[in-house]
Amino acid sequence: MKKQQVRRQEDNMGKNIDWSNLGFGYVKTDYRYVSNFKNGAWDEGTLSTDDMVTISECACVLQYAQTVFEGMKAYTTEDGRIVVFRPDLNAERMENSAKRLEMPVFPKDRFVDAIVKLVEANADYVPPYGSGATLYIRPYMFGTNAVIGVKPADEYQFRAFCTPVGPYFKGGVKPITIRVSDFDRAAPRGTGHIKAGLNYAMSLHAIMDAHRQGFDENMYLDPATRTKVEETGGANFLFVTKDNKVVTPKSDSILPSITRRSLVYVAKEYLGLEVEEREVYFDEVKDFAECGLCGTAAVISPVGKIVDHGKEICMPSGMTEMGPVTKKLYETLTGIQMGRLEAPEGWIKVIR
Repeated sequence: MKKQQVRRQEDNMGKNIDWSNLGFGYVKTDYRYVSNFKNGAWDEGTLSTDDMVTISECACVLQYAQTVFEGMKAYTTEDGRIVVFRPDLNAERMENSAKRLEMPVFPKDRFVDAIVKLVEANADYVPPYGSGATLYIRPYMFGTNAVIGVKPADEYQFRAFCTPVGPYFKGGVKPITIRVSDFDRAAPRGTGHIKAGLNYAMSLHAIMDAHRQGFDENMYLDPATRTKVEETGGANFLFVTKDNKVVTPKSDSILPSITRRSLVYVAKEYLGLEVEEREVYFDEVKDFAECGLCGTAAVISPVGKIVDHGKEICMPSGMTEMGPVTKKLYETLTGIQMGRLEAPEGWIKVIR
């Protein structure tokens, strides 16, 4: 074992965290990054030990849900480095989200710098390599000043905190069962393409209803015609045809997943697979060989069964493990993230 990796593991032991038994929940860490927007400009920003947010009871975020957020991870690589995966794309996506909700843009370079400072300050909370755990990072921005009429706020706060989380798949990867939802995730020309808190608030009833009915997730169809596959409440779809072609749905109301975009590149450039990013009609789904949900938390969650109002579509890949192509995609991308495979230029931001 390399000296750097041994040192990283010894450092982490000082926090007395049982890395192998972490769940996917919030653990308070030592520092968070905070910057305020006032009088038309962002302040210089700072690291803070205070995890409490104090705002007006009439703050715009509380009245009109003016908030956007991101989700990303820091990892310990095989050789003991601490890295973050493609933070520039999170910065770009938050910029697009902020513009859509009439919020000031937090500059991309400052976003990446904030993430670097945050992870450096909480380095002891980055789980060791091989534990299956990671450091989840949540940057977010919200309107802070009192707004009673319906309009954008004048003052904002950008914050980023981090929390160590356990592996998404406890006890191994098991394919999930999803249903075709009767609810719409987004309006045809609404906010489905940005990462706004309001989108997730809308999805809460749908996901809880799915759970009460015995399903793991929802498959949302396009809101205009309800004939095309869009996404789930928190992940993009990825399909594999019987001749090993990777297919991902394309729509103006789908959130542009960074994981999905990375998997598309991996499929083409690392695995030599043909990839199609196009509209996917629901009546095609029964003909695919594999199906997965891709996102930051799990990378890929395999789907074994899709239920359309009582009619079951059972994927040929089955209900016991990932399909072969999905598994190769998963292993290759996680190999890049963990330093086992060489990463494309610019994908890995080394913290230390």
